[in-house]
Amino acid sequence: MDLLADVLSVAGVRGTVAATLYAGDPWGLRLFGVSAAAFHAVTAGVAWLRLPGQVPLRLMPGDVVLLPTGSEHGLAGDPTGPLQPFDHAASKAALAADGRLDVGPGRATTRILCASYRHDPAIRTPLFTLLPELVHIPAASPGVGALTETLRLLAGELAEPGQASTILLDRLVDVLLIQVLRAWLRAEPAAASVSWLRALNDPTVTAALGALHADPARAWTLAALADHVAVSRATLARRFPALVGETPAAYLTRWRMDLAARRLRDTDDPIDTVARAVGYTSEYAFSRAFSRDRSLPPGRYRTQSRGLRPQP
Repeated sequence: MDLLADVLSVAGVRGTVAATLYAGDPWGLRLFGVSAAAFHAVTAGVAWLRLPGQVPLRLMPGDVVLLPTGSEHGLAGDPTGPLQPFDHAASKAALAADGRLDVGPGRATTRILCASYRHDPAIRTPLFTLLPELVHIPAASPGVGALTETLRLLAGELAEPGQASTILLDRLVDVLLIQVLRAWLRAEPAAASVSWLRALNDPTVTAALGALHADPARAWTLAALADHVAVSRATLARRFPALVGETPAAYLTRWRMDLAARRLRDTDDPIDTVARAVGYTSEYAFSRAFSRDRSLPPGRYRTQSRGLRPQP
């Protein structure tokens, strides 16, 4: 079981291109009120990323940055000049037209792809909140050849768009997220919060998490899970909470509730069918667990959540 792939899939993480900035000096934009993870890839020229209270960061061609919680930030042609509020309406209009958003009075020498990532609000297993405020992958980082190739494809599509370019760009942005996460985990494994994400660097705990994801309906015990990954019960009892931050049983319960919440919202399956699919032998036991986790009984959650289904 590929744990990262499973979380991304169940959480419905999807990237969307907001616009491509074509910037000519002097220029500066302030981006705020972003409710999703923000992503920028410099495909030509130089830009400065400016976060409140931090030293400006110079971005070179091939550099990518991810702001997992959409923190307020600036993009500019210099480290100190004024910033104009980002016009989200103009961005949407640009994307609907040709995807190009021109900023600054000078000849455009800098090009930046701006995108965002959203996830299914029904899923509570965290991802973006586990990352630092800023993830920066410089073009010169070791082991980022695949990321560089994806950026090259992206730059080529931007330069010569064809049929279905919007869909292709969004898919490339999805690929870039996985490549950015891989590169960051290789370079900064200790910086990850205590969580399933940090555990990806530990083969034993990753195998245990993968087993829980592969068969969430199984009546897992600590002993059975330890046997499955070929370690002692004491070893797993120590290593799993140290890296993930909770016991296997607690992690499994939350994951089961995530799977159940999505199925309740997206299907008409009877509640007892949903209960059995996530490991509960009685509808009553499932309803108690679900109500405790979501503060609503399954039936009422199904009714109220139908209007919150994310758009494909």
